[in-house]
Amino acid sequence: MVSENDIRVLIDEKTLRKKVSELGKLITKDYRDKKPVLVAILKGSFIFVADICRYIKIPVMFDFMAVSSYGNARVSSGIVRITKDLDTNIEGRDIIIIEDIIDSGRTLNYLIKNLKARNPASIEVCALLDKNVPRKTSNEVKYKGFDIPNKYVIGYGLDVGEKYRNLAYIGYIEE
Repeated sequence: MVSENDIRVLIDEKTLRKKVSELGKLITKDYRDKKPVLVAILKGSFIFVADICRYIKIPVMFDFMAVSSYGNARVSSGIVRITKDLDTNIEGRDIIIIEDIIDSGRTLNYLIKNLKARNPASIEVCALLDKNVPRKTSNEVKYKGFDIPNKYVIGYGLDVGEKYRNLAYIGYIEE
């Protein structure tokens, strides 16, 4: 069982806020003549999308998908399944996938293929965290917050067993 004493700060709240602001401003610049749909991947990205949208100064739409490859485990099963699909028809729309973390890359690869089949005008990825691990898939991330070491991270939407999502920083569990 994880306790507060086992958590170490990896990215503090001030550093997170600064990077989220930078990403939001960059999206605003790149999409100034468009009205993108931000597709937030639940549950982990809910805080990130709520914060980044405040820095995006153009009209955007929001939709949400929930996918699962972890369940309550700390290691991906390798099988991705959609547990909540989009409510919006994205055909012809500019899509920005808002992801909390890229780990193996399998989930993101699956999502991109799934969304491309719906004929959007474009798909880009905005990921807060990119974990330094070997990958079997390569995904292009246009808007990236932080490269992080191969540690199990929590906070700012990320959890372990549905706990610690509410931390204002990104931490890791000291094993």
